[in-house]
Amino acid sequence: MGKPVVLGIESSCDETGAGIVRDGELLAHVVASSMDEHARYGGVVPEIAARAHLHAFNPVVRQALDQAGLRLSQLDAVAVTTGPGLSGALQVGLAGAKALAYSAGVPLYGVHHLAGHVAADTLEHGPLPEPCVVLIVSGGHTSLLLVRDLVREPILHLGDTLDDAAGECFDKVARILGLPYPGGPAIDRAARDGDPLAVTFPRPLTRPGDDPYAFSFSGLKTAAARWVERHRLRGEELPVADGAAALQEAVADVLTRKALAACRAYDVRTLVVVGGVAANLRVRGLAAERCAAAGIELRVPPMTLCTDNGAMIAAVGDLLVRSGAGPAPLNVSIDPSAPLRYASLTPLPSASDRAA
Repeated sequence: MGKPVVLGIESSCDETGAGIVRDGELLAHVVASSMDEHARYGGVVPEIAARAHLHAFNPVVRQALDQAGLRLSQLDAVAVTTGPGLSGALQVGLAGAKALAYSAGVPLYGVHHLAGHVAADTLEHGPLPEPCVVLIVSGGHTSLLLVRDLVREPILHLGDTLDDAAGECFDKVARILGLPYPGGPAIDRAARDGDPLAVTFPRPLTRPGDDPYAFSFSGLKTAAARWVERHRLRGEELPVADGAAALQEAVADVLTRKALAACRAYDVRTLVVVGGVAANLRVRGLAAERCAAAGIELRVPPMTLCTDNGAMIAAVGDLLVRSGAGPAPLNVSIDPSAPLRYASLTPLPSASDRAA
């Protein structure tokens, strides 16, 4: 067989994604978002998301196949997000992926959503250096990882968020500031006209004696809420741009400070920043400044690959196929709260291990 062609399906939240990868090369990348349908509620509504995936699944897959110039029969494997995520949304993606794999007569791989974010970088910059430190920052996750071989070895968690994730903090404070949903991009836009030094927001868990790699953004969210409340009680106009810029600076400072500390402690020369919040201009900019000063290579995927997409799931599937990993069992199911230990949610012995 030549180089395997892998279709990836992502449906963990409000984006229906299909991507096609062959030997690390991105052939197709299609995303349909239901974000506008959720905006009126100020957040993702699980039932609306699941129904949106049902409507978008077939068109997105067809468009990805057309974009790649392929037929379903030319696929060698299908990979799908099986967790973590919204239960109903994951079920739609898994059911559709099983049907496609069965129709094409190819193996199915169940992929961890966060491992997909890590693999997204390989589509732009090639194989991950071994080892590397990975900072995952999204609406629901903020984690520092030590990654060696993404699909063959367990992923070591150096630190995770203890409460609100960075993206969740942006969403909640944006609502307090009167900015639209989703909050991350709204904060980013507003901050461009603000002064990041206008407000002194706290940097959680950065004092001596604190866990050096853990994150906590709940207190920062509360500090922002109290700042807004003080202005409103005094009847003063709220300087939204300054608040957004100061909040963004605090988040970027904490994220990059801890990530660089992990690189130094583990003598790692490459930092990979992935996830939806990796699209934030200040996070990208401050990471670049600090990595350059420390002599550390920074890798960040293109903005189109930072948010949820099927290409990143196809990238993991491609790595799994090429590594000789066994596919998922026929009864593979979703795990909405799956911890990130392996890239595959059903890690099985590789073909070489089974032959030994």
